[in-house]
Amino acid sequence: MAGRLAVVSGGGTGIGAAVAGTFARDGYDVLIVGRRADVLTDTAHRISVDCGRTDAVSAVTADLTDPDHLGRVLAAIGDRPVDVVVNNAGGYLAGDTGTLAGTAAHWRANLDANVLTAVLLTEALRPALRRPGGRVILISSISAQRGGGGPYSAAKAALHGWAYDLAAQFGPEQITVNVVSPGYVAETEFFGDRMTAEGHTKRVAATLVGRAGVPDDVAEAVRYLASPAAGYVTGQVLGVNGGSVLGR
Repeated sequence: MAGRLAVVSGGGTGIGAAVAGTFARDGYDVLIVGRRADVLTDTAHRISVDCGRTDAVSAVTADLTDPDHLGRVLAAIGDRPVDVVVNNAGGYLAGDTGTLAGTAAHWRANLDANVLTAVLLTEALRPALRRPGGRVILISSISAQRGGGGPYSAAKAALHGWAYDLAAQFGPEQITVNVVSPGYVAETEFFGDRMTAEGHTKRVAATLVGRAGVPDDVAEAVRYLASPAAGYVTGQVLGVNGGSVLGR
């Protein structure tokens, strides 16, 4: 995969950092994008050192809900074709839902963070995607399939419908579009300080394999979908959840 380029949003921590590390070890050049410059810089340096290529991973600080920030990403890739874009940015954003105005703000924030970030990054990179052979991968959530997250669940479910549209648009150009839908993944910032020992135990018990997921579990699924081996796989939702939700 030498000379190939992967762009990973939300690449500073957790699943995004694991995806970036997997691509870097496979010989890709990787651009990670996020809002926290210090976290991105540290992650880019750590992965680059770990894989023995000092410039394997570079970073761009950008708020992907702001169209004006997408120019930073385009400037960083220059005229290079993009082989893989992984839309991982997002998360659950809490809000005050005691009023209709608060509810509207809560929903808009979650839709922006989880849907608009993916839409704007993908549309910005659309002309640069490698033809044939490009890959667009969206990171969703088990909550899109079973609910439980309110606006977060709705936002992640929206990615599924959009992925089907994109797959139809890009298919004639031999670009695939797929969704990875993780279940409970430990060792991320997703739950912040909300996770309790009881919550962890309950989520592990809901799996068929008796353990929590880790970021590398998701990264390996992304790795497969980005590989030549998955050239005939598009418009699909791949659950990585230990059997917490069975195939649908």
